[in-house]
Amino acid sequence: MAADALNAALDRLEQALSRVEGAVSQQGNRSGETAEELALLRVRHRKLKDTVAQELRQLDLLLAGLPK
Repeated sequence: MAADALNAALDRLEQALSRVEGAVSQQGNRSGETAEELALLRVRHRKLKDTVAQELRQLDLLLAGLPK
């Protein structure tokens, strides 16, 4: 259940990032600073998503080892 909620939250983050990317591209990139900030956000998002996915895998392993 918690994994489903986290996955849904990650999906919403990805959708939001896509909307930001679209808005920036429509703006016409008035400065290189905006593109650089967007690139940094992409990297941070990817790292966060990977970390959360790894933690979920570890949690699944822990839960699988608990007695029922």
